Amino acid sequence: MNGRDVRSTPQSGYAEQVSQRQDQTGDAVKERVKTEKKEPVQYKVVLLNDDYTTMEFVVQVLENVFQKTPAEAYRIMMHVHQNGRGIAGVYSWEVAETKVETVTSLARDAQFPLRAAIEEA
Repeated sequence: MNGRDVRSTPQSGYAEQVSQRQDQTGDAVKERVKTEKKEPVQYKVVLLNDDYTTMEFVVQVLENVFQKTPAEAYRIMMHVHQNGRGIAGVYSWEVAETKVETVTSLARDAQFPLRAAIEEA
């Protein structure tokens, strides 16, 4: 080095002043920011009735895709059959979207027109 103390240069004195000022608020009041935890929005996966998809296939989809017990799957299937629609489950957006795509794919492969929709819960 050239023998000069780096801390005594005008530039380093300015940097020191700035760093000291960052901790000062002057007349302003600093408030703590509270972060609120918010539950993610939930979505219903709704199965829609049609005249061609068999009841057995709907029960199979409810058991395999939505992990319903046989009794639960039968109850939901009957609700869909009698009311035109029924809730298969409530999930986050990504999971609901995946479930709908899976139902659509399985139905298409089995040559059934079963449809599923997503609605905000």
